[in-house]
Amino acid sequence: MRKETKCIEAGYTPKNGESRMIPIIQSTTFKYDTSEDMGKLFDLEASGYFYTRLQNPTNDMVAAKIAALEGGSAAMLTSSGQAATFFSVFNLAGAGDHVISSSSIYGGSYNLFNVTMHRMGIDFTFVDPDCSDEELEKAFRPNTKAVFGETLANPALIVFDIERFAKAAHAHGVPLIVDNTFATPINCRPIEWGADIVTHSTTKYMDGHDTAVGGCIVDSGRFDWMAHKDKFPGLTTPDESYHGITYAEKFGLEGAYITKATAQLMRDLGSIQAPMNAFFLNLGLESLAVRMQRHCENALKVAKFLEKREEVSWVNYPSLPGNKYYERARKYLPDGSCGVISFGLKGGRKAAEEFMKHLKLAIIATHVADAHTCILHPASSTHRQMTDEELIAGGVSPDLIRLSVGIENVDDIIEDIEGALKAL
Repeated sequence: MRKETKCIEAGYTPKNGESRMIPIIQSTTFKYDTSEDMGKLFDLEASGYFYTRLQNPTNDMVAAKIAALEGGSAAMLTSSGQAATFFSVFNLAGAGDHVISSSSIYGGSYNLFNVTMHRMGIDFTFVDPDCSDEELEKAFRPNTKAVFGETLANPALIVFDIERFAKAAHAHGVPLIVDNTFATPINCRPIEWGADIVTHSTTKYMDGHDTAVGGCIVDSGRFDWMAHKDKFPGLTTPDESYHGITYAEKFGLEGAYITKATAQLMRDLGSIQAPMNAFFLNLGLESLAVRMQRHCENALKVAKFLEKREEVSWVNYPSLPGNKYYERARKYLPDGSCGVISFGLKGGRKAAEEFMKHLKLAIIATHVADAHTCILHPASSTHRQMTDEELIAGGVSPDLIRLSVGIENVDDIIEDIEGALKAL
């Protein structure tokens, strides 16, 4: 099936007389006839469900749809995109380990890595996504366990060179993790370019309607854990908390990573997505392909409009001809990048704050990437925990305005922006 069809059909096929839509299994627990039947689940000898803190049928059907869209072998839903980011790395790295990350990532992810996970004993090195091959090579250490980046950096909109970073990661025997939230699998499938694990904040375009917070992790099923046995003991040696199971041996390339994340991390941390939220997510997925096309069309028109305004000092949109990442976007995102634009005003931070006061249609919100047009000044909100030096290193200038172009009539969006610009 093609991607537009997968948005509708993948993950769930009703049998004769069954519900046409994915059913909401709103239950914490599941009944079994014998203790032996349930024991097989706890031993990972049989598939099934016993407690929604670990797995739920509704969630698994929606996760299967996202795995199909990304071209992966297995997936799991999490309670938020932040939980997905944490699980994706923590499933591989622990105290004493090291991870390489692009410096141009979402502010919340940067804080998670640089502060919270650092306190857990995991060391992170942040590299410029446009660094030289030599600089990237120097970042690797013997205890490096993964490389992390975002297809489209939030909010810097730097297009990540997936193929180059995947090649470097694989040369050192570690997987590449790519956050594909802004592009979605409609516009980019990182696995096709060498990524091993893909994450999403499903709260954004996938849900698309400000309805439900959630996240997802997709495993490509291609990374050979046993070939790098010494680097990943959590996957390649017996797990005594699950009766000595070795995940890479029992579940192979296609299932080891997600099974471990479920059996260990979801069991102990319980960051499951609510079944009702998964149901809402599935509704959003059904229209994802249609919405992404409209987001990209609208955003390109708005970017061209902003580019011509004398009040605007700069515009950053990867699909805009002349953009620094235009050619890279054509490679990885040939059908369009996303609906998010970043730009600055000649009056700097003060002008940005004044401009946003005069908008009528676009709302000021921390959210991004949904059907409604919304706007944000990251330096004073999502990235306010970062110093000016850290902001600049992450591609976020203090004057940067993040505009998430919705799917309203584009003329209404442009008229709203024009009115606010004239009010400066």
